Amino acid sequence: MSAPVLDLSLVPPLGEPRPTPVPEVHRTTMPNGLQLVVVPRPGVPLVELRLRVPFAASAPRQAAVHAARTSVLTGGLLLGTAGRDQLEIAQLLQTHGGELSVSADADRMLLSTTLLPGGLRPVLDLVAELLTAATYPAGPVDAERSRVVERIGIARSQPGVIARSALAARRYGAHPYAQQLPAAELVAAVTPAALRKLHRDRVLPAGSTLVLVGDVDPVAATDAVGTALAGWVAEGKAVSAAPVPTLVPGPLELVHRSGAVQSNVRLGGPAPGRTDPQLPAVRLASMVFGGYFSSRLVENIRERRGYTYSPRSSVEHLMAGSSFTVEADVATGVTGPALLETVYELGRMALTPVTEAELDSARRYLLGTMALGTSTHAGLASTLSALFGAGLGAEWLAEHQRALATVPVAEVTEAARRWLAPAGLTAVVVGDAEEVADQLRVLGPVEVTAPAAEQA
Repeated sequence: MSAPVLDLSLVPPLGEPRPTPVPEVHRTTMPNGLQLVVVPRPGVPLVELRLRVPFAASAPRQAAVHAARTSVLTGGLLLGTAGRDQLEIAQLLQTHGGELSVSADADRMLLSTTLLPGGLRPVLDLVAELLTAATYPAGPVDAERSRVVERIGIARSQPGVIARSALAARRYGAHPYAQQLPAAELVAAVTPAALRKLHRDRVLPAGSTLVLVGDVDPVAATDAVGTALAGWVAEGKAVSAAPVPTLVPGPLELVHRSGAVQSNVRLGGPAPGRTDPQLPAVRLASMVFGGYFSSRLVENIRERRGYTYSPRSSVEHLMAGSSFTVEADVATGVTGPALLETVYELGRMALTPVTEAELDSARRYLLGTMALGTSTHAGLASTLSALFGAGLGAEWLAEHQRALATVPVAEVTEAARRWLAPAGLTAVVVGDAEEVADQLRVLGPVEVTAPAAEQA
């Protein structure tokens, strides 16, 4: 028996996207310089905590060592304080429903956890201990350092990591943003004393932002933070990354990976920042090009040609510069054709207007995912942490949504011409040079290199 045919006329039309409400935000600058943001969201008995500490390298020449030390410090921070060892820290967090994670990138260190409302003060007291009395004990630090070295070795064998690192090095040159992974030999040289100095110098309340979202009373939460973190005082100013350099894209870089059955294609270039009026148009252009399943790139090299499973494009933000990036992992035998079609679609975006139907679909998808991303406590806390850390406020959410909802086709076309044009993008391919170099040379000059680990 054949399956019944769905009558699409019975499917109701999509309604207009609902506006994203601006959350109720209580913002306070504490006496030590810490910026506190409290967003009450009763109903779910949880609290999301995000503490963002500026952690950029202070100078390009120090970026490699800074990245190595930071990679150990993020794990080492939880290894013990003057009053608690590693096990006691974990037990206290678990008692209050929390599990503290510490991460870092080229701009910031981030402490994040989910906890029960009744555990806010004990967890804040623990965070204060970590900020002011972390000890970095020798034995546990040695174990953490070895773990990081092993993790780096594994990561450097992954083609996606190789491609991301090569593209960053190509785009940023000597800027600290080029440091995607620290060098294993520099990590192996990190000492507990070096971690303590880095902590003293850089874990500062000035420039830091603490976001609390959930079942909290703003006044009580502000009092709790003020009491718990009163001892977190230090001289010094937050360090921000220097502006990214303007580099002219060179020839395509082919990173040789012998025997690879797949090639990793990456393209990247600058994009407008969060406060740039062109950002909404560029985000929509990226969405039409490759930002979701109904995009032009997916329809071309996945659906029509079967070159890849999940090509995509996106706009990403760092403090000193934003990026438009394109990613596609393709079979070795179709590396050249896949890059050709990708460049073709980029050129088509830059030269021919998107249709009203394409723009409407991309607009709905982008507005919907934006609303979903801030609908949970965790999503809103992470979003606000990034916004306030960048010097923006919660009102940016509503303003950006309104801009996305009203961008016309002409502006999207102009933005695509300005930011998505292939000539302005840096291209990197990771694959077997013996198999794909000739394919790629048909499209233009190719520079063959070894992976960064082999170059070192």
